[in-house]
Amino acid sequence: MRLVHLDLKGAAPRVSYLEQVFPLLSQLGANGVLIEYEDMFPFKGELEILRSPYAYSEEDIERIQQLAEQHKLEVVPLVQTFGHVEFILKHEKFQHLREVERFPNSFNPHVPDTLALLKSILSQVMEKHRRSTWIHIGADEVFHLGEGTDSKNWMSHNKGDMGTMYLKHIKEVLGFLTAQYWGLRVLMWDDMMRKISVGALRVALVARACPAAVPFLTKYVESGFEAVWFASAFKGTTGPAQAWTPLSYHLKNHLSWLKVMQAVPRLAPLRLQGVVLTGWQRYDHYSVLCELLPVSIPSLAICLQTLVNGGFTEEAKRKVLDVLGLESVQLEQSTCEGRGTFPGVEIYHMVEQVNGHLKESILKALEEESAIKGWFSPYHRKRQFGNPRNLESFGSKVLKLHEDWESFVRDLRAQLERTYFPDTVEEWMEENINPYLDQLRDLVRDYR
Repeated sequence: MRLVHLDLKGAAPRVSYLEQVFPLLSQLGANGVLIEYEDMFPFKGELEILRSPYAYSEEDIERIQQLAEQHKLEVVPLVQTFGHVEFILKHEKFQHLREVERFPNSFNPHVPDTLALLKSILSQVMEKHRRSTWIHIGADEVFHLGEGTDSKNWMSHNKGDMGTMYLKHIKEVLGFLTAQYWGLRVLMWDDMMRKISVGALRVALVARACPAAVPFLTKYVESGFEAVWFASAFKGTTGPAQAWTPLSYHLKNHLSWLKVMQAVPRLAPLRLQGVVLTGWQRYDHYSVLCELLPVSIPSLAICLQTLVNGGFTEEAKRKVLDVLGLESVQLEQSTCEGRGTFPGVEIYHMVEQVNGHLKESILKALEEESAIKGWFSPYHRKRQFGNPRNLESFGSKVLKLHEDWESFVRDLRAQLERTYFPDTVEEWMEENINPYLDQLRDLVRDYR
């Protein structure tokens, strides 16, 4: 299985955009999507508080699954069940379930209410994913686990074994899922399990699938696991505020995973069941947005085709260019030549402009123009005086630069609004445009 991860805890695309993206995923060699809904799921009843104002409707969730089915993509919902639950624990209503009172990251596994809440969240998600045969329960990066009073008490009575405490909670979650949904298979991230002994894992044998890498594989074989998945990344791993996707970086990541895959047969009876190509949209619920999905489609295409072809072969390259409507790809420069025909290509080109020229052109005008430095300094602007003769010497240039960028930004905003909800558009503009354009806007205002 080759699943593409859609991280909806930031910049969740409108369903109309997914309508264009799903056929593309299928064409490029994906056969599933891992959907991390977080606050985009239409929770109801006492869970309604968790919904974003722009959450998908129940009809949207149904439409997404129909689209997936149409394009032969298996849908695997991802529900965080231990760490990364800021979207739940930030609410006062659920604050008492935090492992550490000050931090909204992780659940306290010792309070009965935690499991009760998780059962209700998992039930609502599964009820709307009747066709799914897999679910992913997250369970990575359980920050501050063991630091809460309840955990300290538990550990003092249980030989201080944090691994066993972690597995105890996971087993409860799995127990609920397997009892409730016959035949449902469960995935989870493995970073927390890397620290746990073979003995503890064998006793718990929590799940039959989880992403891991070679040094850990022998440990999982000894613990009794029958299958593993790997998790690579096509975007969202090179910096929390990264705006442009580095192509060769992500290609190298997939080439390394191919080497690991070749080693798996030596570890029989363990077998490789699938790969998740992760595409993080935020590092967590509170961080800024990293690369937008349209910006990373060339990277996704390269990575998927590399897995399909066992390398970035000529054939893989040709397929990427054909499907995306491009003339060539410059891996080291992370650029593509050609107009492109892929969904969101306008956003791709415009973000490239912002990334490459916006900051530079504005700083150049403001910093290098000696007339501005000499006759229109912060001192002049604050006291509102200056010589019109000197002002006119730079005025037309600055006004033109301002008008050009404003008109560009209007177009960009229109494209973003077609693909994203208003909160994403605002956030992206405030993060990537305003810090630079506002300086120019202020200068023009004072100049006028």
